[in-house]
Amino acid sequence: MIYHLSLQTVGWITGIFLILISLPGILKPGLVQDWAKRLPRSRVAGIALLSVGLAWSFWLLASMEMGEFSWFRKPLLILLPIAYVLTLRFVDEFLAVRALGILCLFAAEPLLDAAFFRYETSRLIITVLAYLLVIAGMIWVTMPYLLRDQIDWGSRNNTRWRFVHGAALLYGIVVLALAITLY
Repeated sequence: MIYHLSLQTVGWITGIFLILISLPGILKPGLVQDWAKRLPRSRVAGIALLSVGLAWSFWLLASMEMGEFSWFRKPLLILLPIAYVLTLRFVDEFLAVRALGILCLFAAEPLLDAAFFRYETSRLIITVLAYLLVIAGMIWVTMPYLLRDQIDWGSRNNTRWRFVHGAALLYGIVVLALAITLY
């Protein structure tokens, strides 16, 4: 266990996060669609998201138990900022999408960790979301142009856009309700 979060805490955080990211897409679809279409090629968003990924991975590497591989810690802590700078220098294409994929991969672990060894069937709501994040993260890191295509598909008409954001809002409400009542 790295994060030591309870399923209830993870449910609260996940539910609130899903609600907060889906509400603007429902309330102001035109504004959010314009922003979402610019996101994949946004250098500023790429630097910001990659910086969060660097901080998260640096913290993980500095604090996690590595057992017999603990001698790797110091070289990796030196290599992380170097890789960050090299990535900023040489990976211009879809940097924001790749960084978002990295964050999706990082975010899945606390969700799975909190649901581990829990017997409630409702824990699968969190587990399914974690595996969706893993799949999205792997796809966006390796094939970042697909997020652009996914955004174009979702924003082709307002009905589809509101349906996608409504589904995310509903999922967030369900997760939050489970965190309040069951976990």
